[in-house]
Amino acid sequence: MSDNPLLPLTTDALGLPPFGAIRSEHFLPAFRTAMAAQLRAIDVITANPEPATFGNTIVLLEREDLGLDHIASIFFHLAGADTNDALQAIEREITPLLARHSDQIHLNEKLFARIDAVWQARAGLDAEAAQVADRYHTIFSRAGAGLGGDAKARLKAINERLATLSTSFSQNVLADEKNFMLVLETADDLAGLPDFVVTAAAEAAAERNLPGKHVITLSRSSIEPFLTFSTRRDLRAKAFEAWTKRGEFGGATDNRALISETTALRAERARLMGYRSFADFKLADTMAKTSGAVEALLASVWEPAKRRVAEEHAALQRMAASEGSNEPVAAADWRHYAEKVRKAEFDFDEAELKPYLQLDSMIAAAFDTANRLFGLAFEEISGLDLYHPDVRVWRVTGQNGQPVGTFLADYFARTSKRSGAWMSALRTQHRLDGDVRPVIVNVMNFARAPKGQPTLLSFDDARTLFHEFGHALHGLLSDVTYPLISGTHVARDFVELPSQLYEHWLEAPEVLRAHARHATTGEPMPDALLDKVLAARRFNQGFATVEYTSSAIVDLDLHQIEDAEGVDVLAVEQASLARIGMPDYMVMRHRAPHFAHIFGGGYASGYYSYLWSEVLDADAFEAFEETGDVFDPATAQKLHQHIYSAGYRQDPGAAYTAFRGKLPSADALLRKRGLD
Repeated sequence: MSDNPLLPLTTDALGLPPFGAIRSEHFLPAFRTAMAAQLRAIDVITANPEPATFGNTIVLLEREDLGLDHIASIFFHLAGADTNDALQAIEREITPLLARHSDQIHLNEKLFARIDAVWQARAGLDAEAAQVADRYHTIFSRAGAGLGGDAKARLKAINERLATLSTSFSQNVLADEKNFMLVLETADDLAGLPDFVVTAAAEAAAERNLPGKHVITLSRSSIEPFLTFSTRRDLRAKAFEAWTKRGEFGGATDNRALISETTALRAERARLMGYRSFADFKLADTMAKTSGAVEALLASVWEPAKRRVAEEHAALQRMAASEGSNEPVAAADWRHYAEKVRKAEFDFDEAELKPYLQLDSMIAAAFDTANRLFGLAFEEISGLDLYHPDVRVWRVTGQNGQPVGTFLADYFARTSKRSGAWMSALRTQHRLDGDVRPVIVNVMNFARAPKGQPTLLSFDDARTLFHEFGHALHGLLSDVTYPLISGTHVARDFVELPSQLYEHWLEAPEVLRAHARHATTGEPMPDALLDKVLAARRFNQGFATVEYTSSAIVDLDLHQIEDAEGVDVLAVEQASLARIGMPDYMVMRHRAPHFAHIFGGGYASGYYSYLWSEVLDADAFEAFEETGDVFDPATAQKLHQHIYSAGYRQDPGAAYTAFRGKLPSADALLRKRGLD
C-alpha cells in the first residue's frame, strides 16, 4: 500500500493532506485498512487484564479514532464539495460499511463495560476528562450498547440501511440540481434582470457549453436573484416550481419513497432504545431536552410571525395592484414584489447595494472582525496543490504570532458541489499527542463573476459568508485536550450559536464603513445607503420567520410519529401546515423531498436548533451592545473563553451562563426580528 498517499496519511506544515496525489481509488483501501486497525486496537483495549482507567481505555479510544476520522473527513468533504461518479459510487459503498463498523465498536459489550467503569469513577478525574468520560458513556448508551442481542441485531440492520438512504437522498438532490437549467433564449427572457444577474447567467451557460445563452440554475445564488428581479411571471413560476420540487420529479432521483422509509426506520430505532418517538430520542441529548420545550419555542414566534407576514403580503399585493396586476401574489412572486416594496419603503434595492459587497472585501471584513475580537491574523498562501483551483488557503495566527490553524475557503458554485453552505474540519484541534492545530474549510455556492471582474454578493450572501466563518472560528479557536469535545463537536442546538452570533458584526456600521467599497470607484458605501441598509434589517422578517419555522415544525411533527411504517411524508407535511395555518401564498424553506438537513444530514428533529441558537445569539450580541462597543475587549475575551474555544468542555447551558451570567428568554430574538 506504499503507493496510497492515505496509508499512512501525511500532511504538510499547514496540516493539509496531499490532495494532488489522492485519487478516488485510494479511498476504499484506506477505509478498510483504517477500520481494521481500529478494531485490532479495540481488541487490545478490551483484552487488557488491568482495571479500566481513563488512560488505558478512553485515551486509547481517542487516539485510535484519529486515523479513520482523518480519512473520512477528507473523503466526505470531497464528496460534498467536488464529487464525481467515482466518488459517488464509493460513497454508496462505504457509508453502510462505516455504519456497520461504528456498530461493531458501539455495541461491543466488553468495551462498554470498561467505559462504564471509567464513567462510574469519573469523580476522580479532572473536569475536562470527566466530561469526556461522560460523553463517551452517553454516546455508547445512545448507540445501543445496553441492548439485548436481538435488539442489537435489528439496530445494526437499521443503522446500515439508514446510512444507505441518507447517501441516496443527498445524491438524488444533487442530481436534480445539476440537471435542471432554465435557459433564457431571448432578450424578453432577460426582462428586468440587472447586469449582475445577466452576467452570472451567461457564466453559468458557458460552464454548461451553451455559449451566447443565459442559464438559471437551482443554486440559491442563481435562482433567488432571478426570482427577485425577473419581470417574467411565467418564468418565475417555472423556476420556482423546479426549486421547490427537487427530489420529487419522479424517476430514479425521486426521494419520496426514501424519506418514508427513513422516517419509519428512525421511529423503530427510537422504540428499540426505549423512547416513544425519534424526536424524544434525539432531543434527550440536546439543550432543549424535550419536544415540549421545542414546541414552546416555535409557538412563541409562530403567531407573531404569521401576523407580520400577513401585513407584508398585503403590502406586496398593493404593490402588484399599483403596477396593474390583478393576480394574487403567490409564493413564486414574493421575492419580486418584496424587492419593490423594500425599494419604495427604504429607497434602495439589491442592485444598488451589491457593488459595495465584493467577495474579497467581505472576506477581509470577516477577517478584520476576527482580528478585533480575538486577535487573529490571516496570511494567504498561494501555489498549493489543492482539490480544486477555486480553493484558497490562509495560515491563521493569534496574538504574538502563535499558530492557530489553517483556513480553506471554496466559494463558487459548480455542478460537482452540493448546494448550500457549510463548514468542515479536515483536522480537529487537540492536545492528545502534542499541539495539533485545526484545518477548517468553508464551502459556499456564490455565483462566479466573469474572469477579470470582481464577484459581487447580495446582502444574504455576505451574511452567509459571516455565518459560515463563525462556524470556522468555532473550529479554529478550539482549545481542548481531547478530540471528542473539540471545536463544533457540541450539542446540536448549541452549534449554531457561534455562527449566527458572528452574523451580527456584518451589520455593524464600523465594519461596513471600513470594507463595503464600490467595485468600480473604490468609494466607501455612502452613509445614506448605509443608513438605509441598517433601517431595512427587519424588513421581510415575517416571511423569513414563517418560511423557516414551518420547516422546523414539520420536521418535529414527522419525527414525533410513534409508528411510521408506511407513512406518507408529504401528507404529514400538508397536515402540519394546515394545522398551524400556513399561509397559502408561502412555502416552507425546505420541503421534505429535498430537506437535506434532516434526511441527508444530522438535523433530524433538530432543524429548530437555528432558532434555539438565535435566542442565544440575540441575547449574546446584546451583551456587547450594553457596553456601548460591539468590539468590547472584556466581553470578547469571555466570548472566546466560554463559547468559541470551549468545545464541549461543559454543559452548553453552563457554558452560556458562564459567558452571559444567565440563560436568555426569547425576548431578545423577537426584538431582533422586529416581532415584539
